Amino acid sequence: MSSEKLRVLTGITTTGTPHLGNYVGAIRPAIAASKSTDFDSFFFLADYHALIKCHEPEQVRQSAREIAATWLALGLDTNNTTFYRQSDVPEIPELTWVLTCVAAKGLMNRAHAYKAAVQANEEEQQDPDFGINMGLFSYPILMAADILAFNAHRVPVGRDQVQHLEMARDIAQRFNHLYGDTFTLPEAQVDDNVAVLKGLDGRKMSKSYGNTIPLFLPPKKMQKAINKIKTNLLEPGEPKDPDTSTVFQIWQAFASEEQTAWMRKQFAEGIAWGQAKKELCALINDELAEARDEYERLMADPGFVDVQLRKGAEKARERAGRLLAKVKTAVGIPPLA
Repeated sequence: MSSEKLRVLTGITTTGTPHLGNYVGAIRPAIAASKSTDFDSFFFLADYHALIKCHEPEQVRQSAREIAATWLALGLDTNNTTFYRQSDVPEIPELTWVLTCVAAKGLMNRAHAYKAAVQANEEEQQDPDFGINMGLFSYPILMAADILAFNAHRVPVGRDQVQHLEMARDIAQRFNHLYGDTFTLPEAQVDDNVAVLKGLDGRKMSKSYGNTIPLFLPPKKMQKAINKIKTNLLEPGEPKDPDTSTVFQIWQAFASEEQTAWMRKQFAEGIAWGQAKKELCALINDELAEARDEYERLMADPGFVDVQLRKGAEKARERAGRLLAKVKTAVGIPPLA
């Protein structure tokens, strides 16, 4: 049996500021996994993906800085993982083109994001492809290249991303059929136990809804943001249902079992919403205060962050380069002697 480690790959799109939902759903579990020696972990800033929707260069740049500093501040071990910007690994777009030449257009037609954009246009009686760029249409191929460049075994994703993993498998299978066994077929890793936090308005916390709570707000601003969480009109002293409350759901994501049981009791006894929100802010601050200080230090020292990303890019390029040479040889364009 091979002693090869399980390769796990996670991408983070560089649009917007990291928020509590990102932390609970993706960053915290990924950083815990990064400290294990059982995995060969790849974490990357998906800045080419960001270009599909965001045409503001400073926003893409700033978001990449914030996300990199966030992961480092929260304790990502860059010696035990490969942490890089997608755009610093030119082998990925090069592989994307080769995969584009074997990917079926019909497969891309079925991608959820493209179909949703077409449907929205049709509902507004526009041309079906109005405003849709080729990046949106073919980004499942770029995502396949992100994964296949390192022959990742597993990719942790939400349920809404499973289709992209299936597409990456289809593209890999097609290549292997045409050119011989080259790519590992990746598997989606969906953890239904990872919390999907609700945002200020009760919907899923998401940049697209504008209902997020940024991760590293200073305490006073954090309290101000938490105070905006939508609640019902029940008065202090009236029992409240924790299972329908966004305040309680976020509390649970940060609390121990004992703290969760305590807050459930407070809800039954009719805790005032203002008090519950004050307790929530204190709990979040306890977990994030040290990392927030480190984040602020890193944002003031971009040189250190760049060094970490450059180190990761060198590791990533060495790995992806070996595979790309094999791919190019397989398709008939080997490196010159």
